[in-house]
Amino acid sequence: MGHSLASSVEGSRISKSGELDFMAEGYCVRCKAKQPIAEAVEEVMKNGRKAVKGKCPVCGVVMFKILGGKAAPSASAPSATSPESPNP
Repeated sequence: MGHSLASSVEGSRISKSGELDFMAEGYCVRCKAKQPIAEAVEEVMKNGRKAVKGKCPVCGVVMFKILGGKAAPSASAPSATSPESPNP
C-alpha cells in the first residue's frame, strides 16, 4: 500500500495517509449499480497489479476495483536470447 497511483489513473493523487484524493468509481454488488468508491485506498495485489479498495457510500459494502496494467516481469525469468548458448 501507499504506492503512487498517478501513473495508473490520470489526474489522481494519493494523500500521506494512503487514501486516494479522487473518487474512483466501481460496481456495488448490493446496490447493483456503479457508485463512487468512498474511503478509497490503493493496494497492490500478490500478482503485482494495483487495485482500489473502499466502501459504497450508499450501503456501506466493501468495493474492490482492479486497475489496468500487467504485473511486472520477475527478474529471475530467463531471457529469450541467451549469450551462453550459441546458435548452430
